[in-house]
Amino acid sequence: MLGAALAVYLGVAGLFVVLVASMTGPPGGAGGGALFGGRVAIVQLEGLIVDVDDLVRDLTAHRDNPAVRAVVIRINSPGGVVAPTQELHGAIQRLREAGKPVVASLGAVAASGGYYVAVAADRIYANPGTLTGSIGVIMQLANVNALLKKVGVDYVVVKAGEFKDIGSVARPMSVEERRVLQALLDDVHGQFIGAVAAGRKLERATVLQFADGRIFSGAQAKDLRMVDALGSLQDAVDGAAALAGLARPPRVVGPRRKFSLLDILRNELGLLGAAAFPRVQPMFKTPLYLMD
Repeated sequence: MLGAALAVYLGVAGLFVVLVASMTGPPGGAGGGALFGGRVAIVQLEGLIVDVDDLVRDLTAHRDNPAVRAVVIRINSPGGVVAPTQELHGAIQRLREAGKPVVASLGAVAASGGYYVAVAADRIYANPGTLTGSIGVIMQLANVNALLKKVGVDYVVVKAGEFKDIGSVARPMSVEERRVLQALLDDVHGQFIGAVAAGRKLERATVLQFADGRIFSGAQAKDLRMVDALGSLQDAVDGAAALAGLARPPRVVGPRRKFSLLDILRNELGLLGAAAFPRVQPMFKTPLYLMD
């Protein structure tokens, strides 16, 4: 009985020694190999930029976590709605102000709003074939006036305020309404240009030369100084580690996985096909996008 108890004690003691060794890491290391040493966190921006609350919370948590020494934001996005894009841009700036380097890694597409987010980072990595740029703003409005007349529908509007029904689908847009909307888009476009100029440390006049809505490959963007280097996600992680003074390759805090009951059902019942559980696409009453 005593022998068994001693064996258990020695086993627990040995486990404790191993745990302490893993926590402290190798002598002279930069913390990259330690259990509680410095790490690089990865966050993912995927798809249309609409609701960024969870992502902003993740960035704030990494800012307040002393174990996280740098952050890589992996971007696969064609852009999205203006205000959420700017909120994410601001969250990255606050992370940098807290003394933690941020590196953007551009995936297949990081255009318009996706690029807007990227320019908040200290450095930007892109693949040679990444589609990026598209520095512009777009608002698309339908005009079904002719169709309504054809089917005999009379669209009645009662309003207080000359421009309250601006963008109505039931009538052609007036010259003055177009002027108002164009001024709005020009203002937001100017904000976008200013963010690129500040983030990339370029003269505004230089940014204006390529801020006409065009998209570029990663290689073209590198030549224009829109990105810093060509490389993969791993290159971006190593670059973030270098900025934070960590050993390479660093220990990594992976992106938070989001699961829903619908995702589980899709995985379990994959034979039914995607049509059985269609994804709901967001709809917007006022479609003002930073989007390719």
